[in-house]
Amino acid sequence: MSKLNINELNEKYNLDLEKVISLVIKDNAKLVLLQFPDGLKPYATTIVDYLESKTGAKFLIWFETCFGACDTPVLGRELEEKVDLVIQFGHNELMPSY
Repeated sequence: MSKLNINELNEKYNLDLEKVISLVIKDNAKLVLLQFPDGLKPYATTIVDYLESKTGAKFLIWFETCFGACDTPVLGRELEEKVDLVIQFGHNELMPSY
């Protein structure tokens, strides 16, 4: 698998990174946990490097399994108290809830 740069990644996967940046800045998040589907995990560090350069926040990568939007990370209490924001990247948009 060839390594894609951030522009190629955003084009290929429509990551909506500007929205992520805006949310991190708006929430004044200092520590953000990112969860990726398996297909994006090889590019996680490229995405983190880009987001850190744009926000000044620190990012953690959740490398456990991810079976969809309902598969949210279960954090220990100590980590949960330190993480300001959890962002999940997925393959599709969530269905609206009514």
